Amino acid sequence: MSDFFSGAALANLTEHLLPGVWPFLLALLGCIVLTPPAIWLSRRYTVVAQPGGRHAHASPTPVLGGLAMWGGFALATIVFLPRDIQTLGVVLVSGLAMGLLIVDDKRGMSPLVKLGVQVGLAVIAVVVFGNEIKFFSLPGGHIVQLGLLVAPVSIFWLVGMQNTVNFLDGADGLAAGVIAIVALILMLAAGQLKQLEVVQLSGALAGCCAGFLLYNFPPARIFMGDSGAHFLGIALGMISILGVAKVAVAFALAAPVLALAVPIADTGWAILRRRRLGTSLAAPDRLHLHHRLQSFGLDARQTCFVFYAASALLGGLGLTLFGHGRILAVVLVAAAVLTSTVAADLLQHTGWRIPAPFLRRLLGEPSTR
Repeated sequence: MSDFFSGAALANLTEHLLPGVWPFLLALLGCIVLTPPAIWLSRRYTVVAQPGGRHAHASPTPVLGGLAMWGGFALATIVFLPRDIQTLGVVLVSGLAMGLLIVDDKRGMSPLVKLGVQVGLAVIAVVVFGNEIKFFSLPGGHIVQLGLLVAPVSIFWLVGMQNTVNFLDGADGLAAGVIAIVALILMLAAGQLKQLEVVQLSGALAGCCAGFLLYNFPPARIFMGDSGAHFLGIALGMISILGVAKVAVAFALAAPVLALAVPIADTGWAILRRRRLGTSLAAPDRLHLHHRLQSFGLDARQTCFVFYAASALLGGLGLTLFGHGRILAVVLVAAAVLTSTVAADLLQHTGWRIPAPFLRRLLGEPSTR
C-alpha cells in the first residue's frame, strides 16, 4: 500500500489522470445547475413517471434527468476536448439519443421502433463517425482483424450498451452510480495507456453521473428516464471503443466489460427468460436482479450499494490488466465498507440478533439510567 502512495506512483497518476479531473468537475457542476430546470421542464410539459404498475415510487416524478446529464457532459466536452471528429461524434450521437428517447419518456415507443432507434444511433456512430471495433486479440498476442464483421460487431456492442444501461435503470440512483464507477474505471485504464481524449471523455461522463446522483439517489427527486439511460449507454459504448485504437480490443474493453459484468449478465438472462416464456424481449417485468434484491428485503439504497461494490470490485480486477494491481486493494476495502453498510442496515431494520450469550461476559450490565 505504501508503494501505491509513493512519489512515483502519485506523479504517474497526476500526469495521466489530472486531465480528466477538470472535465469531471465541470460536468458535475453543470449537471447540478441544469437539473433543477430539467425538473421544472418535466413538470411544465408533463414528462413525468406516474406511480403504480412496475414503478415503486409513490408520487409523479420528473424524468428529464437525461437532459441535464447530457448538458453537463456536453459542456465539459466542448470546453476541454479538441474539436475533432471523434469528440464531435460522441457529443452529437449521445445528444441525439437523449433527444429522441424523450419521445419515449413522454408518449412511449413501441418495442420495434425503440430497437430501430437504437440500431440507427449505432449505425450513425459507426458509419458517419468511424466509431468501430476493427480487431481483437487471442492468447499469445495474436491479432485478428474483423474485416467485414467490423460494422456488425461495432453496432452490436453499441446497441448492447444502450440496452444494458436501460435495463439497469430500475432503482433510484442505480444506473447513474454504476456508470459513474465504470467511467472512472475506464478513465484509469485509458490513463495507463496515455489516451488523453478517452481520459477526458470518461471524466466528463463520470462527472455528469455524480452530479445527477445528488438528485437521483434514494429517494429520487428526478429520474434519468429512457433518454438518460440511452445517452449513458451510447456514450459509454463509443468512449470505450475509442480506447481500442492502440491496444487489442480484448484488453481495451476488459475493464468496462468486467465492471458491467453484473448488469450485462442480468440483461442476457432477461433476454433468455423472456424468450423461454414467449414474451416480448422489450416487455417490462420486475424480475431483474435489482428487483429480486428488493424482494429479498433490500431497499433502494442498499441495492445501489450492492451494485456499486460489485462494479468497483470487478472493475478493479479488470484494471490489473493495465498495471493497476494496487488499486484492487483500495477497491476491496471500499467494497467491504459498502457490504458491511448493507449488512448493518439489514440487521438494524429487521431487529435480528445473533444468539451469543457468552458475549455478555464481555459487556457490562445495561445501565439503568
